[in-house]
Formats: sequence, structure tokens, C-alpha cells
Amino acid sequence: MNSNKKSKKKLTAPNLSLNLDHSEGSILSDDLDESGELDLDDLDTTSENSNEFEWEDDLPKPKTTEVLPKGSIPEYTAAEEKEESRRWRMFRIGEQDHRVDMTAIEPYKKVISHGGYYGDGLNAIIVFAVCFMPDSSQPNYRYLMDNLFKYVIGTLEMLVAENYMIVYLNGATTRRKMPSLGWLRKCYQQIDRRLRKNLKSLIIVHPSWFIRTLIAITKPFISTKFSQKIKYVFSLVELAELIPMEYVSIPECIKEYDEGKCKKKNKRVDKELNKKTEDQASGQ
Repeated sequence: MNSNKKSKKKLTAPNLSLNLDHSEGSILSDDLDESGELDLDDLDTTSENSNEFEWEDDLPKPKTTEVLPKGSIPEYTAAEEKEESRRWRMFRIGEQDHRVDMTAIEPYKKVISHGGYYGDGLNAIIVFAVCFMPDSSQPNYRYLMDNLFKYVIGTLEMLVAENYMIVYLNGATTRRKMPSLGWLRKCYQQIDRRLRKNLKSLIIVHPSWFIRTLIAITKPFISTKFSQKIKYVFSLVELAELIPMEYVSIPECIKEYDEGKCKKKNKRVDKELNKKTEDQASGQ
């Protein structure tokens, strides 16, 4: 031992109590000698490698704890935690990555699907079913549409390799499910220049009076080149004459809507034929 070094004195820590009374063993400010001075150089300090408190598990526990009501803190099972980690998905749009809340848009993911190919090569058929869009009366409608927008554009980027067409299924859709013109314009503007260039046609199936009027109004504001890509198809039979339907997924509500339209059309044709026959008979 080096005699020149000053020996250190170790102070024994008094027993602490969390009670605020003057019971034996407790330390209050009145019990401290105000005149006494502590030599900090003589005190042992804990080193960096000493056993210090490890977060809350090693902290002194109070004698009483407040019991939280059951259900106040959500408890997740291992499966739920795994599912939560899958909630967010990254989509590449242009040169940026965007997070999409997959849980929120789960009921609406069928809005876009791959319908196979047409012609030679990898000419993709992209089916956009408006009947799967969220209702505008929902309180989180803006949030849903924002995430759905990113999902649609990101999915389109992945599905399309070369030329492609979009089959826009407009039938069996209420006005509250119709996406706004601004939303559709945003979709078109945000897709990559390659995708805009490679879009060969936009086939609108069962076009309503509203959407035909909308397109007619916006025609002056869109390029002539894009206007020429828009085609109207009024039945699934007409659609089958334009593209192979083997892998095109048609929702049941669209099929029922198409059947109803065909029946009305047939009745109208029969009525016109009967009237024509009657007119010819009376003319004779």
C-alpha cells in the first residue's frame, strides 16, 4: 500500500423508508445536521461497471400499488403482435417509398386486380372495380382514400411490365362510392411517366350518365391523346369481344347488375318489336 495515498472512508447507507412519518429508521430533513459538512472526496462513488439500477425492475417497490382496472391496457397475444407488425407495408412510387396502412384498407384491396394479358407479350389487363371503394360517409374517409391511393399506385407499379389497359368496372356503384375527379386525376398524375405512356386504353364498363358527363366536361382539360384511349362498354358481352376474360375477376354485384341491364334491354327491344309489328298490322 502506498502510505502517501489518502485512505478512503466508506459510509454505510442508512436504512430508507418510504413512509413520511417519524418512525425509527426514516430520514427527514429535520434529522440532518445542517452544520455537518460532507467531504465529497472521501465518499466512494459507484463506478461505471457497478451494479446500478436496471430500469424499473430493480427500483425499490412501494408497499402499495394501484390496481389498474381490467381492460385499461390492451393485451396482445403473440399472433396479434405478429399481425400488428404486418400492418404497415412499403410501396415504391416514383423515387420515394410510402407507408400504407394495410389494416385500414383491407376491405378495399379488391379495388385493383390483375386480369391476365392480351395480345402478344406482357400486355397486362388491370381491373379497377369501383364497387369496392369506401363509402364517403365514413368518418375516416380521407385517411382511407390517402392510403388506398398509395396502394393502387404502388400495386400498379408492380403489376405492369410493358403496355397495359385498365378495365374500369363502374356498374353497381352508388354515388357515395364514386371517387372524386380530383382523386382520379391525382392517381393519373402520380403514376410514373412510363406507366402513363404505356397505357393503351381505358375501358369504362357500364358507364353511368354521371361519369359520361364528368368525362365530357373534363375533355378540354385533358390531352387529345388520352381522350382517344377512353372507350365505353355497356355490357360484359361487349367487354368479352375486346379482351380475353379468362382471368378477369368480375364481382358478383357487377354480374347481377349486368344481368339486370340485359333484361331491361331485352324487354325494351321486345316492346319496340311488338309495337312495330302492331303498327305494320294496323297499316295493312
